[in-house]
Amino acid sequence: MYRKELTKVWAFTMKNWLNSRRNVFTIFEIIFWPTVGVVSVGLMTRFLGLSPEMTAYVLIGTMALSIIQVTQLDVAYALLFEMWGKSVKHQFLAPVAPWHVVLGSWLMGVVRGMAVFVLLVSLTWWGFDFDFFQPGFASLAAFLLGLFLTAALVGLLVMILLLTFGLRAEVSAWSSVSLILLLAGIYYPVSMLPPPLPALAAWIPLSYFLDGFRAGYGFEPTFRAPFLKGFMISFLYLALAYWGLTAAVGLARRTGTLLRLSE
Repeated sequence: MYRKELTKVWAFTMKNWLNSRRNVFTIFEIIFWPTVGVVSVGLMTRFLGLSPEMTAYVLIGTMALSIIQVTQLDVAYALLFEMWGKSVKHQFLAPVAPWHVVLGSWLMGVVRGMAVFVLLVSLTWWGFDFDFFQPGFASLAAFLLGLFLTAALVGLLVMILLLTFGLRAEVSAWSSVSLILLLAGIYYPVSMLPPPLPALAAWIPLSYFLDGFRAGYGFEPTFRAPFLKGFMISFLYLALAYWGLTAAVGLARRTGTLLRLSE
């Protein structure tokens, strides 16, 4: 039984791998845009004469943005590729559950996200003397897991929007990460946000993951036990988002949206 379920998950992992391998723009997603982002921000920190600590603060946010964006796109692509190919109905008529689609696609996203992580760690170490391993392995592992869980959550929300509003919502696959990072404090503490945005940031799990990892570079944490709170909120949101996805799939079947998206 478990082998059968794992095979279904692996099928969507391989599907995303094949789609990525055939798409030349995948190179831009993994190499070009993350490199441009971290190098431009790194050079800006040099120009402004920021201290090593402040440079680390800013580069952590930039790397988080790139890793989440690349990872969540694989989850979103699980539905976007089907919508672009007019074959959504075939995917949801197959004997698979939504979690097979999400988990399989997310695993491929984690692989691509780790590739971006290795690339950016090498670039920042070589170009800006930034040691991404300073907070320790445990903190780094918790931070990366938090980024990947955030990416899964963003991908789920994009899928819900696509099933609800169709291709009109495809822009959310590229814009939603920027909005979340804006509120989560990508380049600044969330306490600097105007009211009531700091209270809203406290409901975003990424705020805690950034806060917890930056503490390893000498910054006073804004939240108590940031990693623990971040994971608790993440798993709660993931459960709610998956429930929302199953509800969106059921509604799309009853209203005929799946058929319209396949025409």
